[in-house]
Order: sequence, then structure tokens, then C-alpha cells
Amino acid sequence: MNIELVRLTVEYKEQLFEMLTEWKNDIIANHTDMSPWKIWANDFHNFEHYMENLDTKEESKNGWVPDTTLFCLDKDRNIFVGAVNIRHYLNDELIKTGGHIGDGVRPSERRKGYATAIIALALGECKKLGINNVLICCDKDNIASAKSIISNGGILENEIEEDGHIKQRYWIGL
Repeated sequence: MNIELVRLTVEYKEQLFEMLTEWKNDIIANHTDMSPWKIWANDFHNFEHYMENLDTKEESKNGWVPDTTLFCLDKDRNIFVGAVNIRHYLNDELIKTGGHIGDGVRPSERRKGYATAIIALALGECKKLGINNVLICCDKDNIASAKSIISNGGILENEIEEDGHIKQRYWIGL
């Protein structure tokens, strides 16, 4: 696995369109997860706007905290296999069920170990940001996500019910 997390630039426009088109079709057909939600916050077809608004620079009135969104590039195949959104700190909502890291793998690349690898790379980015204790949350029924988190040292603190869904909260000390 020859991957790295990269910031979105014009150089990666084709990779972004290919991944998000596949992912969007899967969401429509199979009602799959949209994590990380941040990659869906704007229309990727308006690439300049999408690129400029991918990261939140400062805390906003609607509860957004500063964050960084990175894409996982498979360097051998020159494709995006997933994405990760890293929140620089936690507000009341994020500490409850959001966490520092939201990640996702495009449908055709799932069950190949990418989620575990993306989380490991994201933890390195968290360390650079000075985040020493990282919270990652997932739905209780998302066994694959829980395994990826646990494989990276995640310790289950508790489970919280929110809107009829049970969220698991894992901490990873760096």
C-alpha cells in the first residue's frame, strides 16, 4: 500500500471527480455513509469554489470549528481511495458524537485496509496540530469502522444514543 494524504489542488481535479462521482452513485443506489461529511458540503462540480471552501479556517456561528480535509492518494495508481476531515479542536457537539477525525473510503476500495491506514496517517496529522488525545466516533453497527479505530489504538470510552442511533466514542492517546 503506497498511499499518502494530500491537500486538494488543481492537479488532483480528475481524481476528485472520479472518486466523488463513484461515491455519489453508491450513496444513491445503496444509501451508504457520507463520511467524511465535509467532502459533500459543497458541489465538487464547481471546483474552484469547492477547493476554496474545503477547510474551515475559523470557528463559525453554526458550530463549525477549524478543520483540515485531506485526500488519500494511492501513489501507484494515481487515484483517490478516500478522504479524512480533521477537526483542530472539539466543541460541545463534536465532543459528544463527532470527534476529531471523520474518514471514509470510496466504495470500490473498501475492505482493503485503507480505512485503518487513513486513520494512522490522520493521527500523524493530529500530532502535528498538537492534538495529543484524539476522539473518533462511529455508529455502533459500523463494525468495520470500529475495527479500524481499535487497530490504531482506540479505546472505547462509552456509547451515546443520539436520534435513535448508538454512537461509540473511542480515544487514542498520541
